[in-house]
Amino acid sequence: MRRVRFRDQAGAVRTGEWTDEGIEFGGETYDPDAVDVLPPSEPSKIVCIGRNYAKHAEERNEEVPDRPLLFLKPPNAVAGHGDEISLPAGKEGIEHEAELAVVIGQQCRNVPESEAAEVIAGYTCMNDVSNREDQSREQNWVRGKAFDGAAPLGPVVAPPEDVPEDARIRLRVNGETRQDSSLEHLIFRVPELIAEITTYMTLEPGDVIATGTPEGVGPLTDGDRVEVEIEGVGTLAHTATRD
Repeated sequence: MRRVRFRDQAGAVRTGEWTDEGIEFGGETYDPDAVDVLPPSEPSKIVCIGRNYAKHAEERNEEVPDRPLLFLKPPNAVAGHGDEISLPAGKEGIEHEAELAVVIGQQCRNVPESEAAEVIAGYTCMNDVSNREDQSREQNWVRGKAFDGAAPLGPVVAPPEDVPEDARIRLRVNGETRQDSSLEHLIFRVPELIAEITTYMTLEPGDVIATGTPEGVGPLTDGDRVEVEIEGVGTLAHTATRD
């Protein structure tokens, strides 16, 4: 079941199933375009992985890390399917990064790789919107990665069995394909990431792990429509705007 959170026409927040017919809840079927599709979870934090595809590290002229490179995005960065994302004012070099995102299903700490599957609620799509102008000037990447709307998520949480280990991941801007790769090229796989992260911190239900982006990152500007598509999950769409 591809689980989706949405706000219906009466303003009530619901959790339904996104099917070929629409969003199903309580015996009714809703048109996805007629409701407000919400982020699929409400994370207390998003733990992101840097340079987890070798070709992305290469295009950034950086080395592949010898252990997962971790950084955080806070809750204010979360945005949903169909949202307008306001790009930071006066900043050039705002770029897209398509990523598979892991949604955590239960509170967990010190999870071994062999038990990682037990704490996964499912997978969703994410765009790690990045402000390269400031990212290049700081070590903790707060200005570069943690601004409002810098983590569009969605549209659904897909069960792990629906997402192949070599699932295709693509990103399009205004219909043009910019990123096109496969999860088989991940350097550190999901069980490794969960084991490493939970060695240092407790993950809560709804928290998200963003697993890194493949090569092909590129600029965003006012009016761009972005689509992140992952095999087995679906397509996350949003629009970039300038104030």
